[in-house]
Amino acid sequence: MKLNEVNCGDSKTVLKTYESECVDLVVTDPPYLVNYRDRAGRTLKSDDNADGVLPVFNEIARVMKQDSLCISFYGWNAISEFSNKWREVRLKPVGHIVWQKPYVSNKRYVSYAHESAYILAKGNLLQRTRVYCLGRGIS
Repeated sequence: MKLNEVNCGDSKTVLKTYESECVDLVVTDPPYLVNYRDRAGRTLKSDDNADGVLPVFNEIARVMKQDSLCISFYGWNAISEFSNKWREVRLKPVGHIVWQKPYVSNKRYVSYAHESAYILAKGNLLQRTRVYCLGRGIS
């Protein structure tokens, strides 16, 4: 792997090619386990199958360096499945980010106009480093 390289692809395949503890930061947007279907009827592979999504976090934890971060989007109604997996692979939630979207993606009991992600730490990164977020509404 090259220094300062961004890699995109199917994490089930790509991560297996990496050596252990070689990644400083992981940003992942896995299927949310909500059986998503957009307005055109399109779906996401494995979005209804936790066994097809969550095992990737084994590889994510393996390739992360000690004292590093992972930013993971997730489906709020599947948070117990995600958090159980993160706990199993020893990724500790240390922060939560919410972005306001300029549109409503769905309406049920409330209007869904946001995306959110957890900041997960491997090791004791926060004893040495602070993470700052800049954006509208954050001080």
